[in-house]
Amino acid sequence: MRILPGFEPFSFQGKGDEGVLLIHGFTGSTTSIREWGEYLAKSGYHVESPRLSGHGTRWQDVNRYRVEDWLLDVEDAYHLLKSRVRTMYVAGLSMGGLLALAMAEEHPEIKAIVLVNHALEFYPHPLLPLVPILRFVLPSVPAISSDIKDPNIREIAYDRTPVNGVYQVRRLQKMVSERLSQITQPLLIFKSREDHVLPVSNVEKTISRVSSSVKEVIWLENSYHVATQDYDKHIIFERSVEFLKRIGGHHG
Repeated sequence: MRILPGFEPFSFQGKGDEGVLLIHGFTGSTTSIREWGEYLAKSGYHVESPRLSGHGTRWQDVNRYRVEDWLLDVEDAYHLLKSRVRTMYVAGLSMGGLLALAMAEEHPEIKAIVLVNHALEFYPHPLLPLVPILRFVLPSVPAISSDIKDPNIREIAYDRTPVNGVYQVRRLQKMVSERLSQITQPLLIFKSREDHVLPVSNVEKTISRVSSSVKEVIWLENSYHVATQDYDKHIIFERSVEFLKRIGGHHG
């Protein structure tokens, strides 16, 4: 199976014994978080970033998979990373952030969580309640990709949004939401003030329901949804490393 350029999984070697599982978003690619991963690796962290099932081939393939497949993808990457580090962190963009929360719920040994514009809930839409039925008759809708303020950057992502994929994300949202109170790890959330894909209400809904004693929010003033490729990306890179070093101890 040929994987489209930009969707390939990546793995970076760090210098110490700490690792970050880094997860891309729905219909997106690992390119959206690759520069972040490179920055983490240069800062001493081992990094593992899987390609989620159905991504990197054609959009129709996303409709063939379920949320359980995506959870297996990140679980496999987690164990691969865990085999070479002692301390684990998890981070993600959009649905990748939702999967990061799911991993933190499942693995309390994960030491901290970093989210960028995570997909706890969608914007209200009259068709959303119909998605469980629509997915059988409507394969896709227009794309939600490349919500980037910088006009010189284009996200590598599918040009259609698979409807059964949306249904699976909704299932994941419900699964994660029901267990949010189980999360006790330190949590850092980056949120764009202007995000045309996911609402800012996701921040308060997450912060108010997790049981973490450390809960921090950094607002991004000059980026849209794919902030890891936008004007504020270096804020994400630098502040996430500062946060992880504060939680885990400075690298020698």
